[in-house]
Amino acid sequence: MTAQGGDTGARHIDSWVTFRPELKILDCTIRDGGLMNDHRFEHSFVQRVYETGVAAGIDFMELGYKADRKVFSDSGPWKYSTEDDLRRIVDDAAAAGTVAGPEGLKLTVMADAERTDYHTDILPRDQSVLSCIRVATYVNQIPTALDMVKDAHDKGYLTTLNLMALSAVPEHELLDALEVIVASPVDVVYVVDSYGAFYSEQIRDLTGKFVKLAREAGKAVGIHAHNNQQLAYANTIEAMLAGATWLDATICGLGRGAGNCPTELLLGFLKNPKFHLRPVLECVQDLFVPLRKELDWGYSIPYMLTGQLNMHPRMAIKLRESSTPDDYVEFYDALTEDQD
Repeated sequence: MTAQGGDTGARHIDSWVTFRPELKILDCTIRDGGLMNDHRFEHSFVQRVYETGVAAGIDFMELGYKADRKVFSDSGPWKYSTEDDLRRIVDDAAAAGTVAGPEGLKLTVMADAERTDYHTDILPRDQSVLSCIRVATYVNQIPTALDMVKDAHDKGYLTTLNLMALSAVPEHELLDALEVIVASPVDVVYVVDSYGAFYSEQIRDLTGKFVKLAREAGKAVGIHAHNNQQLAYANTIEAMLAGATWLDATICGLGRGAGNCPTELLLGFLKNPKFHLRPVLECVQDLFVPLRKELDWGYSIPYMLTGQLNMHPRMAIKLRESSTPDDYVEFYDALTEDQD
């Protein structure tokens, strides 16, 4: 079945597969994209992305990190996401006539375990424009992460716990961790393919394990995929079909290194009439085409190699920022010299 026509039965089946009203899109363009420019987006850029999310019918938008200034002292404003900066985005958009209704776009930020002064930097929900706090953690940091989740929950927020670098976690450790996590107040548990190393069958199996434990505890499951092997979009769909209902994406796939599942692809795939593609295309045309002249993100051979070898992309990022960004063979040899 194609968008131009075709068998009506096929059209019905396609709609049945992809139209699921419980699905939520969480756009993390500013947060994940901020890893490419040290979170130095101009206010006007962030406001336009926010307004695009409202017009497109996006459910949640992540506008940055809540990082501890004692740990990160010299980054751009969206590393800290102060209430003043967040509120200015919403107020200026409202002044321009863009207002998210009661069921419209809600704001969230990410707080990294052990890198956030969450007791003081995250205000009570009734004092903030935020609706959700996302806690990112490695398996060894889970005790701290769960305390952060409880703190945010007690302050009145929806919460997610994003388990990073899952491709490097032994299965028995992961299952033990999940049992502890789903017993916490967290609302959503995320499968995170930090290295872009997973293939679709692995995502299907892993998401199934998450969904089984999460549903028994009344929790939802989300997916955050990286595009090292050009599988972020496919893996997001695979996770959705396996039961994930919170789907992360970024406009044009903007994000650390190889980037993420593109928002525009996901909107085009889902059949929910509340989502609108045209505002995203306008934003891409006006902001992201020029941005590609300034920032290097998206699929490339170095990111492919770190994904295939299940490695953190930091070495690929370093290569892409060097004077020899396309020296693929030497890079491959350096990555594999200890494997021969």
